[in-house]
Amino acid sequence: MDYATMFDLTGRTALVVGGAGGIGRAASAGLAAHGADVVVADLDVAAAQEVAADLTGQGRSATAYELNVLDPQSISRAVDELDPVDVLVLTAAVNVRKRMLDYTSEDFDKVIALNLKSSFEMIRAFGRGMAERGRGSIIAFTSIRSVTVEPGQSAYAATKAALLQVVRTAAAELGPQGVRVNTVAPGVVETPLTQPILDNQEWADAYAAKSALGRWSKPEELAGAVVYLASDAASYVTGTQIFVDGGWTAVDGRYDPPA
Repeated sequence: MDYATMFDLTGRTALVVGGAGGIGRAASAGLAAHGADVVVADLDVAAAQEVAADLTGQGRSATAYELNVLDPQSISRAVDELDPVDVLVLTAAVNVRKRMLDYTSEDFDKVIALNLKSSFEMIRAFGRGMAERGRGSIIAFTSIRSVTVEPGQSAYAATKAALLQVVRTAAAELGPQGVRVNTVAPGVVETPLTQPILDNQEWADAYAAKSALGRWSKPEELAGAVVYLASDAASYVTGTQIFVDGGWTAVDGRYDPPA
């Protein structure tokens, strides 16, 4: 291995789903900075175009693409128009934060559809071509909620735990064809999705104090894990979950003992 170029993604096409969002935007920037031709895919195509324009203005290779991952025809069209894709990054997610007794069937279906079913369908759709070509990297975003929960997170946590198992199964099934499938599990990240928590100072401070680093993360702090998993530096890494959580899942932060 050429250690000087093991993170080089030149010549590879990376499709970032949810690329106009906070984490998706950072992932797109990180991949583009290491030479990938990035497709910024999002339902909000205008926002995707802004991200792509910003990257191309920096001399990177990026294009915008309108994609509705809840629409099977949109996914099929994306395969026809974008494949071959070498790196698939799945960041799109939603959270309906309610106690279980207050949840509706519509709330549940909404979370399951975007967080789990759409990722399953995207892995199937683009994993097929990767398997036929004998290489590829699929990176899905789970969460610390895949392994630890709190009140109000039932459906969201269930989708993230289930997505981890989908990824592990895909890794087992596609590994013999040279396709790697992994997840990145963030802790608390400053994004539009978490803005309601950030607006509540007590709540935001409590979350910051839970991690070993004592703070929230920025979206760009997730980009390194994405670049790593996309690159040859992770050529023997598959079926795993990389926590980028500031030590959240390692530390019992509810009480700071005197000794």
